[in-house]
Amino acid sequence: MEVTPTKIEGVVIIEPRVWKDQRGYFFESFSKREFDEKVAHVNFVQDNESCSTKGVLRGLHFQKPPFSQAKLVRCVVGRVLDVAVDLREGSPTYGQHVAVELTEDNHRQFFIPKGFAHGFEVLSDVAVFQYKCDEYYHPEVDGGIDPFDETLAIEWQTPKENAIVSDKDKKHPKLNEFKTPFA
Repeated sequence: MEVTPTKIEGVVIIEPRVWKDQRGYFFESFSKREFDEKVAHVNFVQDNESCSTKGVLRGLHFQKPPFSQAKLVRCVVGRVLDVAVDLREGSPTYGQHVAVELTEDNHRQFFIPKGFAHGFEVLSDVAVFQYKCDEYYHPEVDGGIDPFDETLAIEWQTPKENAIVSDKDKKHPKLNEFKTPFA
């Protein structure tokens, strides 16, 4: 696998080696040994999958300590714009984000360490999205940031008025109204 660093330390794009022939393709989507060597030592404990339609925006989500999560995400069907926002107090990149397009064709994966809010927007008619987490889901420490906060300057491709967003995600605070739990 090829690991590409981003402008925010610890957030990386992973491109697997893909073997294609007349039958289709094959790739190793995860190898703990190679991930530990090239990205980080992470013990993933839960895999999640969602299916969404065009214009759905999920996020920006995180879990507060002591149950914060690192995530390894990918789009197995369709196309998404995936975003990670740095919420680590004192970080030189606090409030900055990285966005990457993940598709069924590019097979890219995106690693998001603890201390980040995460979200994605569906760009295709349908998208099936998978993510590995290194901590179980704990609803009591679930949190979020307003994905349309202008100070984040995220270039979502669906206008706010057309985006399909959960009621819960519509109520998240803007970054300047937020006290980060990630010291």
